Amino acid sequence: MVKFNRFTLDNGLRVIVHEDDTTPMAVLNILYDVGARDEDPEQTGFAHLFEHLMFGGSVNIPDYDQPLQRVGGENNAFTSNDITNYYITLPSSNIETAFWLESDRMLSLAFSEKSLEVQRAVVIEEFKQRYLNQPYGDVWLKLRPLVYKKHPYQWATIGKELKHIEDAKIEDVKAFFKKHYNPQNAVMVVGGDVKTEDVKKLAEKWFGPIPAGEKYHRNLPQEPDQHDERRLTVTGKVPLDDVYIAFQMGARLDESYYVAELISDILSRGNSARLYRNLVKEKHIFSEVHAYMTGSMDKGMFVFEGKPLENISLEAAEAAIWEELERLKTELVPADELTKVQNKIESTMIFSEMALLDKAMNLASFELMGDADMLNHETAKYLAVTPERIKDLSNQLFRKDNSSTMIYLAEKAV
Repeated sequence: MVKFNRFTLDNGLRVIVHEDDTTPMAVLNILYDVGARDEDPEQTGFAHLFEHLMFGGSVNIPDYDQPLQRVGGENNAFTSNDITNYYITLPSSNIETAFWLESDRMLSLAFSEKSLEVQRAVVIEEFKQRYLNQPYGDVWLKLRPLVYKKHPYQWATIGKELKHIEDAKIEDVKAFFKKHYNPQNAVMVVGGDVKTEDVKKLAEKWFGPIPAGEKYHRNLPQEPDQHDERRLTVTGKVPLDDVYIAFQMGARLDESYYVAELISDILSRGNSARLYRNLVKEKHIFSEVHAYMTGSMDKGMFVFEGKPLENISLEAAEAAIWEELERLKTELVPADELTKVQNKIESTMIFSEMALLDKAMNLASFELMGDADMLNHETAKYLAVTPERIKDLSNQLFRKDNSSTMIYLAEKAV
């Protein structure tokens, strides 16, 4: 059970405080309700570019890292298709430094052509290194638009193409900041050796004067249910052929999410899971094979990925995955197998309650989804899943006409 207090500033900033006097440290986590799904289809990659720009200095603090390092702090950030998250960890006695730094860049980020050029170059290089010049790096650039035809999940966080980042102009960046980076579009969590009353005073002092910003209502095109089998074959400079099969699944807040995550664990969590045990160890079909899901705020993806051994045809590899899915659709998962993965999830949840930063991030995420207290009821939702619900959802999800298959062929030497 993670205990917390909450309050909201007049400008709409939601604040969660988790008091923990067992540590001398503190964390300040700010989650902005903006991700790649909020981008213009002709200006993708902006949310991620902006994450980099946020470290380019503000009007009053040209070097973000230097004052933080002086007080023993560390920071980082990440962007997803749904959110952008920034965090600082530091000794709790220096917590005000974190308030000063984060409030200043929320209020007055420095927009300069120089900063834009520097961070644009960093992002372009990341795009090339991680997505274009790395084996299998462009998988998500190709698989997402196969799965999503309407929803902006059809592009990856890095963006659709390099040109969108190359063409980003300072006025576009300023407009993105004004729309998304304001108090009423953020959740702040302060955790560690802090007191709620002290946090309230610091929040009022540093964030209270920041204008709320204009409230906008997200109105994204929703992805229709899939009723056609989709296939794509690509060839690239990769060491081995690779098979990807993606299925459309429910959103993060759907009750089916918990069932789907347990299915992925039954199939792919550890060397005793079905895919490894049956398809790698016993039948020697794949060198590696995995199942995982995206856990997206809107409709997500349940993905299978496997590299067949060289003597195995791609048709046989695909058939082996479908055979495992048919088992889930026709047979009830044995009680002991389900209990094992439920116990693993329960232990994972317990461990996440021990790490200060994990707690802060989780509280922020659940508050964004509706209520931070949902964190304290997650385990019960996993434990309530039955073999019958697993079988029902397997039949609902794992259909040919709900599948998007991408075959990644290794170029053959001439």
